[in-house]
Amino acid sequence: MKIGSITLSSPTVLAPLAGITNLPFRLIAKENGCGLVCSEMISSNGLVYRSGKTHTMLESVAEEKPLSVQIFGSDPFMMAEAAAMVEASGADILDINFGCSVKKVLKTGSGAALMRDVFKAEAILRAVRSAIRIPLTIKIRTGWDKSGKQALDIARMAEASGVDAIAVHPRTAQQMFQGNADWSVIASVKQSVSIPVIGNGDIASPEAAADMFAQTGCDAVMVGRHAMGNPWIFSQINARLSSREIPLVNIARRREIMIRYVNASVCHLGEKLACPMMRSRLGWFVRGLPESSRFRESVKYVSSEKEAVQKIACYLDRLIFQDVAAATEARKAQDP
Repeated sequence: MKIGSITLSSPTVLAPLAGITNLPFRLIAKENGCGLVCSEMISSNGLVYRSGKTHTMLESVAEEKPLSVQIFGSDPFMMAEAAAMVEASGADILDINFGCSVKKVLKTGSGAALMRDVFKAEAILRAVRSAIRIPLTIKIRTGWDKSGKQALDIARMAEASGVDAIAVHPRTAQQMFQGNADWSVIASVKQSVSIPVIGNGDIASPEAAADMFAQTGCDAVMVGRHAMGNPWIFSQINARLSSREIPLVNIARRREIMIRYVNASVCHLGEKLACPMMRSRLGWFVRGLPESSRFRESVKYVSSEKEAVQKIACYLDRLIFQDVAAATEARKAQDP
């Protein structure tokens, strides 16, 4: 799988998720087999006007490469200037958001609003393409109705404007994340362009990823919400696509990943910002485990890295001990 000059180690992509896909989360995804990680959605205006908070979102390390950075905006000149800044920061790919349907983004003419204005969308893409040398991609939705016509129109225009790949989330702007993704839209886009198409939407398992490849002919799959607390989904997808045994994540591995996530978050953000974030995010990683609600309650007020690690160890070590004890009893029961 190649996007322009960039070769991916696997056809799996982490979707940009506002407030989620910061550097620590991207590192965890990369360590678990993700072929391409993507930043949170970044305001082009914030970059151009030198917002300190916005610029910190460009921070990266070599271990996560290749990195795609997504920006949004509606002014071609501002978008071009912001894109040049992203390239100068060391990003490997520049992505433009054509899919966000949050009201505060739409009212600026950005995100999914651009799918109703092909002329403005084209002006942005041509301005950005002339401003950078790194590969350029876009992420789109079905459009503003279920027909998928807007997705096809934008995709064809994007290819003609020098875009190197297109990610398709086949829900309408009004759907947000509700209902089922219509994978037939991905297939239609794939048949309409010659550049790589990345399928996104409802990839909750390795089997779903394989089904998307088979049904749409897409070149890669993008996972968003289902990677939250489940970053090992990328290695599982890779195994499924290679006809290898799908690796299961035992309690010890889950423990290791959670602690690494805490450590990386504190290192990147500092305890003051990272710990309040961990209060809700650590619960993602224990869904479906025994007494997970008790663990989520226990981390609601963590205020230090040490405390967070202790809570994780206390909970998961107990589960590991219970598993070992159960296995020992099972072996005893089998003895003649």
